[in-house]
Amino acid sequence: MKLSPLLRNRDFALAWIGGLVSMLGGWALWIALPLHVYQVSGSALATSGVVAALVVPGILLGSVAGVFVDRWNRKTTLVAGNVLLAAATLPLLAVGESRLWVVYPIVFLLEVIEQFTGPAENAFLPRLVPEADLLAANSLNALNNNLARLGGPALGGALYATAGLGGVVVVDAASFLVGAALLAAIRSSGAVQATGEAADAVVRRWRRVWLDWREGLRVVRRKRAVGVVFTVSALTSFGEGIFAVMFAVWVRDVLEGGVPELGWLQSSQAVGGLLGGLFGAYAARRLAPERLYGLGLLAFGTFDLALFNYPLLLDGVWIGSALMILVGIPSVSSQAGRATILQTHVDDAFRGRVFGSLSTSSSLLLFAGTTTAGITGALLGPIALLNFQGGAYVVAGLFVLVALAPGLLPDRRRDEVAEVREEVGVDRVG
Repeated sequence: MKLSPLLRNRDFALAWIGGLVSMLGGWALWIALPLHVYQVSGSALATSGVVAALVVPGILLGSVAGVFVDRWNRKTTLVAGNVLLAAATLPLLAVGESRLWVVYPIVFLLEVIEQFTGPAENAFLPRLVPEADLLAANSLNALNNNLARLGGPALGGALYATAGLGGVVVVDAASFLVGAALLAAIRSSGAVQATGEAADAVVRRWRRVWLDWREGLRVVRRKRAVGVVFTVSALTSFGEGIFAVMFAVWVRDVLEGGVPELGWLQSSQAVGGLLGGLFGAYAARRLAPERLYGLGLLAFGTFDLALFNYPLLLDGVWIGSALMILVGIPSVSSQAGRATILQTHVDDAFRGRVFGSLSTSSSLLLFAGTTTAGITGALLGPIALLNFQGGAYVVAGLFVLVALAPGLLPDRRRDEVAEVREEVGVDRVG
């Protein structure tokens, strides 16, 4: 299916537009809030606390949240989640010099809610489009992310300059309410498929959560493609943790730039992401998701290495901007390929907890990479550490292309699903 017919799918279009609106508001807030905290406190440590509040909920709740997503109506989860996000954002209006501490619990709460809405969105998508169109739909969702990344920071900066943090908070809360309204208009059912077991009594629910979480992890261990995705995501997430700390240092110490240069580079990657969304939909009709995933990772790492090392030979921020555009193009393909692999290799009854488990492991390795960069940054410097990040993507891409070569994979849509359902006891009665 081509892009325009896919966007003419009413339910998918509603979800796509709703996601874009809410992400625009989210990016506006996340570009303004750390800058506000730094401006008020003058402390890099205080600003880093915002990042910690973003990461920790994923470590604590990623897998457990997926268990609930597999029990709850996914459409209802998304609508309620957006309403809660709007309500939880508003207390940021009270932030001031004497109440800066309010930021940390609110950011933590917002990210807790996101731990449920994220897996629900990924698990709900196969209900909105045919399986043959999943790769194209995921490419469009990745395009959506880059549209928000391109427009959201600019919106946040303009709002902060004219209306302060309060203006950004109000717009962000309104964007979540608009997203909730659009999602509520979707006609497709968000109810989970029956697993063959009777509904648990309320007093037994928490015990079942633990058992279901264990069953979800068994899917990861026993399905080759899912295990490869988790291994690769661990490696690249560790690298992204390094990048989160060292990229700004690289801009300052290597490029001898400042905030404007950092902003240009970030916007350039968003431009590449927009181009990548168009290329990803084209490639989705010609490449299997496994090859799209592997080639996307390989290209991403190669362009990253060129970016981090070009100042050793050439001068000019414009060269970095051009390379960041190239970096953004394959990032969309790799994300779409990864999501499609999981969606087609995992039975509907387990999708929520598998995506939740991936979120948990990725957050943990991201935190580990951030800590490593903080400890070793002064000793090794930005170029050496960032080269590790780029090299990790190259290794990951080669690993995917070898480990998920067509001859090594069984029939992923039927045989593996039946095998896992039998092993985890989904089909047993009682």
